[in-house]
Amino acid sequence: MQIVLASSSPRRQELLRQVGVSFVIDAPEVDEHVREPLAPANLVEQLALRKARTVARRHPGRIVLGADTIVVVDGEVLGKPADRADAVAMLERLSGRSHQVLTGVAVVQDGRELVEHEETVVRFAPLTREQVEWYVSTGEPMDKAGAYGIQGRAAALISGISGDYYNVVGLPLYRTIQMLSQFGHPIFTGGAR
Repeated sequence: MQIVLASSSPRRQELLRQVGVSFVIDAPEVDEHVREPLAPANLVEQLALRKARTVARRHPGRIVLGADTIVVVDGEVLGKPADRADAVAMLERLSGRSHQVLTGVAVVQDGRELVEHEETVVRFAPLTREQVEWYVSTGEPMDKAGAYGIQGRAAALISGISGDYYNVVGLPLYRTIQMLSQFGHPIFTGGAR
């Protein structure tokens, strides 16, 4: 049973393939600006649900999966950096301290909706200006919330995590599979061959 993934994120696609979930991609064009102030957990849930609902309208009868990931430090949401200077500023802010990564996950099918979120704490080692400049020069931070990708070169800068690693990559796999199974998705059928 193929699901519809409401995301163009190569990281989410890779994670779903890793656990054998069959999918097609239909990335929505949605406004990610939220007018009312929301707690970070509510924010990621609302954005994931907005993406899944938008795509579900185009795919009646299909199970649609939407997700949104944010980085939160001192209660402030860090999105994708606007430019190189913004990436440097974000990484310097994360240096030597912990922050939270939250991913909202929404599963929608014909008006039925399930939305949850996962939170993981990530700790960066104290970074020198040289390390920050090196990492930004790789170009890797530019399309990622908080200006880093734990699955890439930033792994050398992170001293620890508490919680779901895959959540930091962009999709909490265990939670996602549990949610899909509530919609009858047969992830664990067929056995090994």
